[in-house]
Parts: sequence; C-alpha cells; structure tokens
Amino acid sequence: MTTAASVDAVFHRIGARRDEGAAPVAVFSTMVDEELRSRVVGCCADQGLPHYDLLGPALAVLEEASGARAERVPARPVGVGADYFLRIAAMEYAIAHDDGQHLSGLGDADIILVGVSRTGKTPLSMYLGYLGYRTANVPLVAGIEAPVQLFQADRFRVVALTIDPGRLAGIRSRRVRTIGTAGNGGDYAEKAAIFAELQAAEDVARRLGCPIIDTTNLALEEAAGRIIELVESRRPATHRPPRRTPERFTP
Repeated sequence: MTTAASVDAVFHRIGARRDEGAAPVAVFSTMVDEELRSRVVGCCADQGLPHYDLLGPALAVLEEASGARAERVPARPVGVGADYFLRIAAMEYAIAHDDGQHLSGLGDADIILVGVSRTGKTPLSMYLGYLGYRTANVPLVAGIEAPVQLFQADRFRVVALTIDPGRLAGIRSRRVRTIGTAGNGGDYAEKAAIFAELQAAEDVARRLGCPIIDTTNLALEEAAGRIIELVESRRPATHRPPRRTPERFTP
C-alpha cells in the first residue's frame, strides 16, 4: 500500500538518479487518496518535475456526472493471496502439459485428464490450474496406443472424459467449418467413426481403472468439481499431496 513514506522514498531515488546525470524524468500518478496526491504534486514542484495526474480529472468528471462525491478509498491489492504463486505455477503446468505435451512430467500432476478430441480437456485443465491443481491432459486417438506414461502414473489421479456422440459430431463439424480442415482425418466429424473412437477411449479408461465423466450437459465449474471430488475420494491415505513450492514451471 502506498504511504507518505513510500512516496518520499520514490522521490528521493528520483532525485539521487538525477544528481547522477540520469535521463529526464516525467511523473504520471494515479493517487486516490487526496493527501497522497497533494504530496506527489508538492514533490514534483520541489524537484521541478513535469507531472500529470491520470486519475484526478477522471474522478472529477465522474463526480460531476453522478452528482456524488467519490469515496476515494484505495482498493485492496489484487492477486497477492497466500496461494497466488501456487496457482500461477499450476496454470503454467497445465499450459506446458496440454494435449499430451511433456509426458515425462506426468508424475508431477495432481490430476490427469484423458479423452478423445473436443471433450473439454483443455478448458478443464486450465480451470483446474486456476484452482491450484496441476493438471495434465492426454488425448486418446483411435488406432494409436495410449502413452505408456499414463499407465505408470498413479491411477487415482487419472479421470477420463466422454461426451454424447451426437453432440461431439456437432462440435467437430463446426470446428471443421471454422478451420477448413478435417482435423484428425476425413472421418473426424463422422458419427460412425466417433462411436468407434469413443468406444476405444472407454476401453483405455477401463484398462487404466479410472472413472469416466460425461461432460455433455456439465458446465465447466460443475465438471471441475466432480473431477476434484473423484480424485480426492480415490486418493490413498499414503498419497497426501506434498506442499507445493511456488517456483515457476520450466519444461
């Protein structure tokens, strides 16, 4: 939070840099508190610095239009909670492990999502990352063996996604029209091929011994909630999640 002392410290540094021959300085401020705004104006005047108040004129216009005086109370800082950096690390992990990337890092995942294309794996991974769960997602492609790393991961972490074949055909058809390609092959949006693809993915899920969630009629938040409940309910007592450190993920 900005205080009178912090304002004075900033201008002390500016003065010292100018004494050392630094480049010219112009000050732009967004002070809500009137006393602090006056202090900035005074410090700029003392040092002969050009100054522009970015917030004051805008507040004055709003007060004139509304007929009410602004409270001029600074808002609380955003995004600096105790878990902020942990959530950032989880989101970075989800991005780095999207769509089967960096399979060697699956051992660091809290949650691993599997399923055929367009079942919602990526948006769910990103949302779970936002909630603080390091989430990887791995596509299951008909005719291609599932990665061996999936079978080496803790089974309780793995959740399979499925969807109604008719809904999936519609989603894929719109995607084909949008991007002008059949994506995973000429039968990418064909319902008969989709039935076979979903059945093959279900067979993989059965081999993995993981639960299957149908995302057809689930909102993102509801699907994420169910995934978290499944993973936590299946987690062995000996596999409590370790305390995460907030270092940024580097693949």
